[in-house]
Amino acid sequence: MNFLRYKKRAFIFSGFLVILSIFSLFVPGLNLGVDFTGGTILERQVASKVSTSGIRNVLDEAVPEMDLSSAVVQLLDGPNQFMVRTKELDNSDILRIDQAFDREFGDLIELRTDVVGPVIGRELVQKALLAILISSIGILVYITIRFEYRFATVAVICLLHDILIVLGFFALTGREVNGPFVAAILTVLGYSINDTIVIFDRIRENLRLQKKENNTELVNRSLNQSLSRTLNTSVTTFVVVLMLVLFGGAAIRDFALALLVGIIFGTYSSLLLAGSLWVEWTERTK
Repeated sequence: MNFLRYKKRAFIFSGFLVILSIFSLFVPGLNLGVDFTGGTILERQVASKVSTSGIRNVLDEAVPEMDLSSAVVQLLDGPNQFMVRTKELDNSDILRIDQAFDREFGDLIELRTDVVGPVIGRELVQKALLAILISSIGILVYITIRFEYRFATVAVICLLHDILIVLGFFALTGREVNGPFVAAILTVLGYSINDTIVIFDRIRENLRLQKKENNTELVNRSLNQSLSRTLNTSVTTFVVVLMLVLFGGAAIRDFALALLVGIIFGTYSSLLLAGSLWVEWTERTK
């Protein structure tokens, strides 16, 4: 398969996605969860079927002195499971709200209660960005030592490409960005670089044994030699993560969805971007 035949199309497609992702980070922007902004998340299960308007009415009656009009109410997997995300509440307020839910809907079961202060939220943002930055620098240094600076730079560009697309997808779909999302991003970093390293290693081996072929032919041969391994790994991982998205429940669905998007575009960037960028850079240098 002639992968580099599609390099211009891949560059245009990826450029469009990256620009769209960057734009979506500003409009509409990321839907930052309580982990980052501070506040309270209540996930509850009750006996009867609920609606968002009914839940809001109970909130207003339970704590009338507090303005919870900005609270986000979301129905979960079943018609009697829901999530309330609002500003920071103390234990007494949460208890009053739970008692009101129990009276109104019956048989209240507490699935999850998270209370995060705004200071902790800011610290988590800083640590998340620091973790991604340190990971990228570590990858850049390692690949430079093991391969060369062009391989390393291309690998980091592909990683940033994959991360931006995952962030853009979450911004456009309005899905919540929380602590598990950061774990998903770091997992995507590791997964994407793994595929890229395998391909770069094959390119390096073929460079040592280079026949009478130009860089384009050499990279195409390297990609085809790595294709079965890349596809086997990606497809099997894709199937497992897809099952988590479909049947894993609301608690891990967003985490699994971030992995799913990262796997798809990590495989795409490894096959259609990494080798093409390296060839383009090498030819222009000559």
